[in-house]
Amino acid sequence: MKFKIYFILLIAGFPCLVSAQTSPQKTYHLFSPTPKQQMREMETDRPDVTESPFTVDAGHVQYEADLVRLEREKGELTDQRTLLLNQGNLKLGLSRSTAIQFGFQTFVEQREKDLETGKSTTSHGIGDINIRIKQNIVGNNGGNFILAVLPYVKFPTASYTDDSKYEGGIIVPMQFKLPGEWKLGTQVEGDRLQDNEGTGMHTELLQSLTLSHELIKHVDGIAETYYRYDFKQHHWANFLNASAQVEISDNFKLDAGFNYGLQHDAEKNYFIGTSFRF
Repeated sequence: MKFKIYFILLIAGFPCLVSAQTSPQKTYHLFSPTPKQQMREMETDRPDVTESPFTVDAGHVQYEADLVRLEREKGELTDQRTLLLNQGNLKLGLSRSTAIQFGFQTFVEQREKDLETGKSTTSHGIGDINIRIKQNIVGNNGGNFILAVLPYVKFPTASYTDDSKYEGGIIVPMQFKLPGEWKLGTQVEGDRLQDNEGTGMHTELLQSLTLSHELIKHVDGIAETYYRYDFKQHHWANFLNASAQVEISDNFKLDAGFNYGLQHDAEKNYFIGTSFRF
């Protein structure tokens, strides 16, 4: 009698058991955010040039910005110095592996000196806006190899210059997790950009290599090198970069560093920035 009762209960409960085992994993998206306890460790596209292949968790917002950035670029005809305040990147997770990003320059002051005449001009205002879509291909939720694609378009909204044009390109960032908590990142990038001097356009290739590791608790050190090649001018520019990123909390980081062009006409950058999410 007891055996019959157990058998009946097993048969009655079997469909529920099968349903629980085969039910699909819940899909999170913009309007059904990933629960906070399931969110991935915060990853940022800054402070190095190499982008992160990770996306923002679905339904969450992450903000990254150069609080202050100083740039200098000396060409054959001009010496240009640029101050950027709050150059931001607002990122919104659309799904488990897709995020949209809105980049903007809140304030730009640019000083340009004509090396032939010695005349200097200063202009200021808002900068350009860009829109990017990051699609993770592999490794977003685990594994030692992570890959993404990141196409973008820049809109010429700058008020401090009349020369800004539409630009665009595609970025392919990758990361390898190495033994001992080391991280090796790299990216290949193709861009269609405005010429530094004149009104034309040119195509550039960028390739980078970055290595990062925790220096002390909650402080990561990042060393990077990359090059840019201008197919129109057949010109190379090589860079050595270094930065540090401090984790204030799980959702808040500060950073500082420099990007130093090795050639005399390659740009030099110095910056302080921040990242946070909610």
